[in-house]
Formats: sequence, C-alpha cells, structure tokens
Amino acid sequence: MKLTTYQKAAVVVVVIVIGLIVAYLSIGNATNTLNLTSQDNTPVPAYMINRLMVPNNVSSAVGIGLGKPLQQVNGTNLTYNGKPEILYMGAEYCPFCAAERWPLTIALMRFGTFSGLEYMTSSATDYSPNTPTFTFLHATYTSKYISFVSVEMLGNKPVNGSYPTLQTPNASENALMSKYDGPTASCSTGGCIPFIDFANKAVDVGATYDPLSVLDSYSWNTTSENLYNTSSLQSSSIIGQANIFTAEICNIDNNTPQSVCGQQYIKRIESSAG
Repeated sequence: MKLTTYQKAAVVVVVIVIGLIVAYLSIGNATNTLNLTSQDNTPVPAYMINRLMVPNNVSSAVGIGLGKPLQQVNGTNLTYNGKPEILYMGAEYCPFCAAERWPLTIALMRFGTFSGLEYMTSSATDYSPNTPTFTFLHATYTSKYISFVSVEMLGNKPVNGSYPTLQTPNASENALMSKYDGPTASCSTGGCIPFIDFANKAVDVGATYDPLSVLDSYSWNTTSENLYNTSSLQSSSIIGQANIFTAEICNIDNNTPQSVCGQQYIKRIESSAG
C-alpha cells in the first residue's frame, strides 16, 4: 500500500516528535545523573529554597518516618551569641555528610534563613559517589532563636592525592567531638563525621540513612520533588529526620517559635525523646 503525500508528511512529523522526546529525556537524565558535579559551588536557587520549606501537612504525614533518634547527652549548655548553638562538623567529600545535610538544612530553615547556600556533591570515588547535597562553606545562617556553626573541614576533589583543607575546627570544637563522638555501632573508631551537636543536649554521629539507597542516581530536583511524596523513601528518610532535628531544636530553645514547636507532630516527637 502506497502512502499518500499527507500520510508521508504525518509520519515524518511523528518521527521528529519522537526524536525530540528521546533527546529531551536523554538530556534530562544526563543532567540528573551524569553531570551533577558541574553544579558544585553554584548558588542554590530560590525555587529550591522554597521546596526545602516543606509544609506542615507533609511533615505531619511523615512524622518520624524512617528517622533515627538522637543520642541524648547532658553537657554544659553550648551557646553562641547568647543563643543555643547547633554545631555541625563534616566535609564535602563525605557521602554521609551529604546525606545528613538534607534533613539538617530543612530543620534549620524552620527557625531561620540561609544565604550563600551552595550545591555540592560528595566525592566521585567514595561510597555513593557524587551524592547530591549542599555545602555550608560559604553559607550564612540567621535566626532569632538559635545559632548555627558549621565546619566543612575538607573539600570533595583530591589535590595531589588528598582532599584540601577548607575550614579547621578550633580547640573547643575538637574537644566536643572527642567527648561525644566516640565509638558506636556505625562508627567503630569514633571521630566519625558528620558530627552534629545540639547545644550539648543531644548529638548526631554519622548518617541516619544510607545515601546510596536514598540519594544515589537522583538530582537535587528529583530528590526535592520526592520530599512531597510521603510514601517515598526520600520523604520518609529526610523529612522524618528533619522532624526529629526540629523537635530537638525546640527542646533546646524553649519551644520557640510556636508556629514550629507548637505543631502536634513536633510535640509528640519531642515528648517521646525526653
């Protein structure tokens, strides 16, 4: 059967459209999974900041999800500029730091604002290579309720065989890590990163979820979109942990602001941790 001129033209159009769709999907996949490192140290855009401000209905639906409880401690109150201090110590190459920055960033944004937050990927040669995350290296955090101090110790790309030093913890910060970052089931030697100290009332050592299972092969866009799907592994792991971090921050800052700490799902997590 011979095709008419009209039919031939229609076939050509269909072939072109299919080709464009395939090309578009290929480019999108390459951007999401193969070219993540090109985003290193680029500013996090406003739309992504907005996505990380997960609404209460989503967070409440997740609850603690797959989040892990923090280690409760009873040290001398840790403060900075007269406010309870959250101390983060990590490194850009570290895939476990990459994982934990997601829930930590989300929790902190409930109490204040970031400027200078940048995209980052973990080491290309470590476990869970090129895990999409953020870096606090050039970020500034402002809050009426808490202080956030971050130490990104090493970069993510080796120079002459070793990761370059970015920031060096001071003596007090090293002392806290030595005191609270001892051997655990997930960190047999102690001194593992990330290390997060919530005003010397609770600490988080290592990642609370597996970056390879939750973040591997995903871009920032895909991961942030999945946060809103409460049945997804990303939402249950990241939002669940962000809620636990949020409850601990409420515990150390006299439950302010009420718009955050007065939420029933946060109050339930806070009471269960106590």
